[in-house]
Amino acid sequence: MQGGKRPIELGSRHGTDPLDARQRRYGRRGFLLLVAGGLSSLAWAGSASRLLSPLTSAGSQLLGNQLPVGGWRIYTISGTMPLLDPSSWRLEIDGLVNRPRSLSYDELTALPKAEQVSIFHCVTGWTVHNVQWAGVRFQQLLDLVQPLPEATAVRFVSAERPYEDSLTLDQLRLPDAMLAYEMGGQPLSRPHGAPARVVLPEMYGYKGVKWLTRMELVRRQPAGYWEQNGYDQDAWVGRSNGYHS
Repeated sequence: MQGGKRPIELGSRHGTDPLDARQRRYGRRGFLLLVAGGLSSLAWAGSASRLLSPLTSAGSQLLGNQLPVGGWRIYTISGTMPLLDPSSWRLEIDGLVNRPRSLSYDELTALPKAEQVSIFHCVTGWTVHNVQWAGVRFQQLLDLVQPLPEATAVRFVSAERPYEDSLTLDQLRLPDAMLAYEMGGQPLSRPHGAPARVVLPEMYGYKGVKWLTRMELVRRQPAGYWEQNGYDQDAWVGRSNGYHS
């Protein structure tokens, strides 16, 4: 799962960075067992009973332990975090559209800027409050490419393959949904999905695809990486994945 809880060698500009073996962690199943086994006293662990949902992991790896500030934990499915160079990065927006686009970072950041402060919820039970995001509302991007009438959803593809997820067009149009390129007033850092990532505070973080490289408009909403491994398609906070408000 990527949600906040995470240059790819295209020619000579990109590459992936293997993590030190000491940074590989236990994944969601192991994390839950550790909490249940006595680590629930840690401030970030939360309630063990709340964490013990019926879902299982498909081999996620927790990078490091916890970032120095902010209460974030960074997950990966591959053991690497993509390192994307903003000067050569492109966001492909294609599929069922009239005008496919390939946006550079400068073109993306030149679009009308939206800002918000919201809460980030990870499906494993931890939360980060007052997260400052800035980026572009998805409607701005949809207006650029002009979706065809049969398009109902967007497939988001990460540079961290095979991670991907999807949202319906109605979900993309929620007032706090955005493609973010800043957090806390600064460009996104690598662990948080630089250069750009999906943000939808009303859903759990695994819907927030990081290291985004492609938006494909599609006829039917496809299952993402975690949905294929038992997680809910509509990841509403408090109303999905075994949680009840």
